[in-house]
Amino acid sequence: MLIVMKRGYTEEELQEVVREIEKVGYRPHVSRGVETTLVGAIGRGPTPELMEHFRALPGVAEVIPISKPWKLASLEVQPFPTVLEFPTGKTGGGHVMVAAGPCGVESREQTLRAAHYVKAHGAHMLRGGAFKPRTSPYAFQGLGLEGLKILAEAKRETGLPIVTEVLSPEQVELVAEYADVLQIGARNAQNFPLLQAVGEAGKPVLLKRGMSMTLEEFLMSAEYILSRGNMRVILVERGIRTFEKATRFTLDVAAVPVLKSWTHLPVWIDPSHPAGKRDWVIPLALAGLAAGADGLIVETHPEPEKALSDAAQQLHEHEFAELMDKVRRLVAALDKTLAAPVLG
Repeated sequence: MLIVMKRGYTEEELQEVVREIEKVGYRPHVSRGVETTLVGAIGRGPTPELMEHFRALPGVAEVIPISKPWKLASLEVQPFPTVLEFPTGKTGGGHVMVAAGPCGVESREQTLRAAHYVKAHGAHMLRGGAFKPRTSPYAFQGLGLEGLKILAEAKRETGLPIVTEVLSPEQVELVAEYADVLQIGARNAQNFPLLQAVGEAGKPVLLKRGMSMTLEEFLMSAEYILSRGNMRVILVERGIRTFEKATRFTLDVAAVPVLKSWTHLPVWIDPSHPAGKRDWVIPLALAGLAAGADGLIVETHPEPEKALSDAAQQLHEHEFAELMDKVRRLVAALDKTLAAPVLG
């Protein structure tokens, strides 16, 4: 249920509401707006008697049932956009960021080269997989701990925050020591123990949509993270599996405005995986931003033809530079703010 506080409520009245929510076994979530303060009481469906109990508390204006099953992700609980802030910029609420780098961390030289040029061309975050979930057990699985150490070195040299994937609950503690953002890939989007573990880790989470997930299911996966007290979640549309075979996946551009109308969480686009071919990455990236996305996560490699994974979809450096030039112009035309390039 959603508790609307009266104008002019006191802090003691608000804290009394929070205490009462906890007393009946619900989880409180306070959202302070410019004119209205809302308190979400997250738990089982409330009885009419319980709602009347909260209506009678001092400082309470109204009590409203939350209609969406994704309680904490809902705009009913927080009617304004969540803005996540990093040392290199913000995302959400009209702020746009770009994460870029190789699909996988293959070597120190490859990763550092990519880190330096994505920074030079205006990226705000470095992506790279130290652990790689692959369809084939014989494909490159990543460098593991060595890869995390290489990413940490790239961060020291460039100042770019690191986003990298975690594959299991057992890996969360290790990866969280090195990563600034924990990525949950499409294959793990409904790995509920993993979602709960990253929710408890205290790091921002970049959650990719599963290749066969509805948007309702996607938000319920986010709810697993939010329900553990971690409200710093970025949703990523990365393409879904359809009957079409011309592209690797079908980018659901419509998911962006739909999600923006349902949730306060930032929404990003991954144009690399649905494209499957580097020629189509830039158009898909621009389409996602035009639809309202708050950011991009893009694959780029110093020598894509030699990449150990996703070689066909990784951009050359000059193509990434072209993408960033077009992103800057599009974001300005949309009257949004692109985080400034990282200096130094």
